[in-house]
Amino acid sequence: MLVLTRRAGESLRIGDDVTVTVLDVQGNVVRVGIQAPRSVAVHRDELYRALRIANEQAALKPGAPEPDLDQLLGSPPPPPPEGGAG
Repeated sequence: MLVLTRRAGESLRIGDDVTVTVLDVQGNVVRVGIQAPRSVAVHRDELYRALRIANEQAALKPGAPEPDLDQLLGSPPPPPPEGGAG
């Protein structure tokens, strides 16, 4: 784990696309701003953990439909079988 010290108004970069800025510090509360592309998911840790647990529980429910792997993986559907009058 990298540990950094930053003051209000200072930033740090994660890769080329993510900037984390310390907006305010009051006692033991730090407000941060995160600038990232829409393709990068940004969640509070406690929310991320809750979502992950809920997703895992939903996937393990008996009788739950199995996911369509082709759809999840973005694979094209197989071509329809050839048929015709012959």
